[in-house]
Amino acid sequence: MSQTEYSLNTSIKNLKGVGPKKLQAFNNCSIFSVIDLLNYYPRRYLDRSTIKLIKDLKMHDSVTIVGTIEVCGIRRAKNRSIFEAIISDGTGFVKLVWFNGARYIKNLIKKDHRLAVHGKIEFFNGYQILHPDYDKIDTDIDPINTGSIVALYPLNNELKKAKIEHRFFRQLMREAKPYIEKIYDYFDNQFLDKEELISLKSAIRNIHFPDSIIDLELSIARLKFDEHLFLQLLMALRRSSIKRINTKPFSIGGNKEKKIINNLGFKLTNSQKRVIKDINNDIAGNSAMNRLLQGDVGCGKTIVAIITAVVAVENNMQVAIMAPTEILAYQHYKSFIKYLDMVQISCALIVGKQNKSEKEKILSALKDGKINVVIGTHALIQKTVNFNNLGLIVVDEQHRFGVIQRGNLLNKGVQPHLLAMTATPIPRTMAITYHGDMDLSIIDEMPKNRKKIITKVVNDKRLLKVYDFMKDEISCGRQCIIVYPLVEETKKSDLAAATEGFEKLKKVFKNINLGLIHGKMKKLEKDAIMDQFVNNTINILVSTTVIEVGIDVPNASVILIEHSERFGLTQLHQLRGRVGRGSAKSYCILVERKITQNSKIRLEVLEKTSDGFIIADEDLKMRGPGKFFSTEQSGFFKYKLADMINDGALIRKARSGAQRIVDKDPKLKNHELMKQRLLNDYSQYFDTINIT
Repeated sequence: MSQTEYSLNTSIKNLKGVGPKKLQAFNNCSIFSVIDLLNYYPRRYLDRSTIKLIKDLKMHDSVTIVGTIEVCGIRRAKNRSIFEAIISDGTGFVKLVWFNGARYIKNLIKKDHRLAVHGKIEFFNGYQILHPDYDKIDTDIDPINTGSIVALYPLNNELKKAKIEHRFFRQLMREAKPYIEKIYDYFDNQFLDKEELISLKSAIRNIHFPDSIIDLELSIARLKFDEHLFLQLLMALRRSSIKRINTKPFSIGGNKEKKIINNLGFKLTNSQKRVIKDINNDIAGNSAMNRLLQGDVGCGKTIVAIITAVVAVENNMQVAIMAPTEILAYQHYKSFIKYLDMVQISCALIVGKQNKSEKEKILSALKDGKINVVIGTHALIQKTVNFNNLGLIVVDEQHRFGVIQRGNLLNKGVQPHLLAMTATPIPRTMAITYHGDMDLSIIDEMPKNRKKIITKVVNDKRLLKVYDFMKDEISCGRQCIIVYPLVEETKKSDLAAATEGFEKLKKVFKNINLGLIHGKMKKLEKDAIMDQFVNNTINILVSTTVIEVGIDVPNASVILIEHSERFGLTQLHQLRGRVGRGSAKSYCILVERKITQNSKIRLEVLEKTSDGFIIADEDLKMRGPGKFFSTEQSGFFKYKLADMINDGALIRKARSGAQRIVDKDPKLKNHELMKQRLLNDYSQYFDTINIT
């Protein structure tokens, strides 16, 4: 193995043509050795079958064309600069247009440059492509007249400054090609056959020098699998480590638990019963529970958390419930005390802005063990909050908290059980990817009393009719919610803001009580408005997205969402869940002010389905994982080739493969190469793992 490492770790300065300037540029891109170079994959390929002649183009085709820039430059239009270029391949002309970054593009594209251009064909005074992707290509390669597949590599400014172009990259890869023979595989032939994968050696060779599209697809599948597998290995090792943490097993079926279940006033759904059974199996065992509970808005997760909390208290343990906002923390507090008072279990609320003497009393009682259940925001992780015997932690809307915040709360107990909950349905592939170290339970059944919410997309011309409909609902004693995306107008946005909208709406809804709530208000102001809305002294609540989670007013039957095209689908689905909680028929009206093809498709999804998991999948496809999760989460892992959105089958395959490996070899003693790569590339995630 040492010989392999030595050979593959040969500095790229030993390769022909890599002088000091080029070496520095490569090093700045984290390319130091031959193996680093071989792991720097092409970003695109030019293949004869994928290139179209301009004379054969059709409207709306997504195409690759190869040609020469005949003329280019900046023109001014409506106080903005536009960069335009005319490209020709000898059979016709296409205009390339950049509205954004015109001056930047001007420095990159010049007359007589030869480009491979990728984009969608539109028509405006002739064929054009808006904001195309492009690659500068070598003048001595004409892919149209060759059958070869030509690799195009990612070239950032560092590489371009050092005059490293695609041609030089390909020459360098040919220099490095003999080293591919020194690559050893992580897997034996039996594993590769079972998973239907080609060898790592073949995959690296084919990614740089593909003989056919099939070879290329097989190599990409293998390299993607490796990326998914190492993350899944990390998750499987974490799960295995957590399972080895001993904790006190809980007794199930105490009198208080039975009393609450018997006095709910409704029947638990089969789905809720199944989840409670999962949780009971965890907490009755010798290792700490680490479970994620997923369920759509209004499916009844809170009551599951209440029952679990009661079990913990009956086992002489304290419980901490952490919510992302004060509104949601307060909502949970009200839900919990309704049932905990029934069985004489003490419960307190801790939030950031709280009366000092009141807070000190709670902190003292918590430390002495006189308070059984505490509910709060991230204020719970402050150093002043100490427990007597913390045994269960429930984290709600858990993706809004970073890993460190959760860890800080866990450290306040001795191996406490963790139940994480989310009403944001997470697509299956993301649940496996981001929460692969957790056991997963899903409540996929709605309570019988939940009414289906009728959802309609309208343009602003129909608003007066919508307002009349809302007046009718209010005359029947019901209430409405109107949501705006921003608190106030800014130069950067043309959105109708809540404060301005509120003033306009007061003129529309005369003799009707309106209230305004937003994130910049003081807690006492927010509480007062919410109490008035709960008690129906406010008929219409005008709000920002501060109400996305936490408002439970059964009498609210209409929610109108302004500028709905600006929201993510999952967020809209969460907002929709603020109505439909009572016996009245409920409506969600999505006002679309700036109609685009994309917004039409997205909002139609909400009209057609109320299934949060379908909506989450669509949201993920359209927005990508970075927008789906918080900054802490989306920055968690970087892929080269793997694709969380479209690699579902491959992720599941990698998960089962990783679990098999860890089950048989929890310290990876028989998988030395795999272990070394984990230690080299992923050690920053080893907070709970020990494989040395």
